[in-house]
Amino acid sequence: MARFYKLLVMVCFLIIIDQLTKGWAQSALQFKPSISVLDGFFQFTYVENRGAAWGALADAPKWIQDLVLRLLTSAFTCWVIYMLIKTIKGPFHMSLAYALIVAGAIGNLIDRFFLGYVIDFLDFYHGYYHFPAFNVADSCISIAAGLLIFDMIINAKKKDPDQLQKSES
Repeated sequence: MARFYKLLVMVCFLIIIDQLTKGWAQSALQFKPSISVLDGFFQFTYVENRGAAWGALADAPKWIQDLVLRLLTSAFTCWVIYMLIKTIKGPFHMSLAYALIVAGAIGNLIDRFFLGYVIDFLDFYHGYYHFPAFNVADSCISIAAGLLIFDMIINAKKKDPDQLQKSES
């Protein structure tokens, strides 16, 4: 259970960092929409994301946004908490991945419930190409996705080659 409590502390810390940085972005970028950090590559840009990842569903009717972005995300977050508890004694990278997803989901849900949108502000670009702006919560979810992909690769390599040949036949 010590692992669970350590991950719980990490989740709380990441949610606080996420909310503090979004608060900073909201106040610092209120009258100046962008602050260049590395010219031609990275800037802080205030974005109110009313959709899902990269603005998906931003133009959908409000009831669909509420259903998908609040209710389904809340249900998904509960499922991920269950998965975290279920895998807590398994490989550390799996419980870490689930904890990161929980932190990111809760960080963005706080925005959705209290603001009606998610604050994004980390803006990477080169020339005319802009990667969609994101935030600390999104970063947690992306790192978790990488850990889950890593786990899939490890498990695929652990499978017995003879079993793979039999299943292909």
